[in-house]
Amino acid sequence: MPANHLRPAPAAPTPAAMPTSHTAHAILIEGPDAVAFAHSQFTSQVTTLENLKWQFSSWLDAQGRVRNLFHLARLDDEHLLVILRGGDATSFIDNLRRYVFRSRVKLSEANGLLAGASAMPLHEVEIQDDVIRLGCATHSMLLGANVHSDDAWRLQQLRDGWAWLPDNALNEFIPPALSLHRLGAVAIDKGCYPGQEIVARLHYRGGNKRHLRRVALSKHVAEGSVLQLENREFMRLLNVIAHGEQIEALAVISDDAAGQFGQHGEKKITDEGIGAGLLNAWPA
Repeated sequence: MPANHLRPAPAAPTPAAMPTSHTAHAILIEGPDAVAFAHSQFTSQVTTLENLKWQFSSWLDAQGRVRNLFHLARLDDEHLLVILRGGDATSFIDNLRRYVFRSRVKLSEANGLLAGASAMPLHEVEIQDDVIRLGCATHSMLLGANVHSDDAWRLQQLRDGWAWLPDNALNEFIPPALSLHRLGAVAIDKGCYPGQEIVARLHYRGGNKRHLRRVALSKHVAEGSVLQLENREFMRLLNVIAHGEQIEALAVISDDAAGQFGQHGEKKITDEGIGAGLLNAWPA
């Protein structure tokens, strides 16, 4: 596979030319030790990931909180592609580079534009020219220099419970609060990685009291906002998408606060005057 096919071109059209494309923060991990290094740092089972397949994964801090959530694609035996779902590539590389030590690994930015395309089997990867395509079942994600589409794929991912993390939500949530076990992003039966002890303790002993939920909002609210109810935190909003006259969001809500919705899905009016209704929830 030609090396230039592994690197989405960094140049991007102006926002005015491609109004529905989104800047992608992506990283290439390459070298003879790329897979072993990623396996030792990330929460997923990287060594069993096949070439031209992708999986959800994350990188945790020592306290088990999610530094970054991302798609991890194995392009070939020595090349992995990380597409961040929040955060920026430069910071990710700077932080991850501290753990390289003697590993034969090179970290570099592979930024471009991110857009949606037609359906493609979940976890499949295709590479054509300078475009890398990730299958997401009902749609696919394109990473390249000149890709664009409408935003239907972003709404579909929200409804599937695929969180994007605003900057102020990095290093805050443990994996169960983001439903990462459900996505296959966290492996319990693998060797040590940062935060692994916390992940295992929560898995076997419980203790997580916050979960990911999809909500409807009466007004658009900035991503990362905290909404309060009776002077207490009610929900932390992650991705927020307006479509037509509706606004949907993924939110991390404590189990106690979620109980405020009652048995019949009635809406609650937050202290900020925002109407919020529960649409569905996901397990850890």
